Amino acid sequence: MERTNRAVTSRKNRTNARNARGMYVDGNVVRRLQEVPARPYQAPGAQTARRVRENMPERRPAAQPRQLSREAQRNREKAKSMGRGFVVFLAVVSVAVLFCCVNYLQLKSELTGRIKTVASLETELSQIKEDNNAYESQVTSDVDLNTIKKLAIGRLGMNYPKDDQKKTYTMPSNSYVRQYQEVPESKR
Repeated sequence: MERTNRAVTSRKNRTNARNARGMYVDGNVVRRLQEVPARPYQAPGAQTARRVRENMPERRPAAQPRQLSREAQRNREKAKSMGRGFVVFLAVVSVAVLFCCVNYLQLKSELTGRIKTVASLETELSQIKEDNNAYESQVTSDVDLNTIKKLAIGRLGMNYPKDDQKKTYTMPSNSYVRQYQEVPESKR
């Protein structure tokens, strides 16, 4: 009976895990690998003669061109040449591709021009807004409300409203009022 303590069981588990990962044991099911093939025995003189022959340039007779049949020659010429239809097709496709490329470049340049125009208009708009804000602050700082009151009462004949002309309303303390249209006159 085999010993089955922890060390033996652990070693068996490691071996089985290695085999499960695709490793195999030589000679088990697969034949053994032959790393170095055996060399046939040669006489010492034969080796030197072979080495001398290997170092000398070989003299081969000049290769003669093979004679091809007429059918083979026609097939090769046909394969090398392009038919009229294929040439026309290539020309049409080339013109179409060229047209698409030119059209693409025109659209791209037009888009770039429009982007530059929009950028310049945005710059102009921001400059106009700055000028407008500067003029508004200048106008509001130059206005004297007391002078306007004197002119309205003196020259234009305006008066303060009387009690019967005033309308009152109640509103909650946390809200505000926006007037979107004129307040209608009340009929008494």
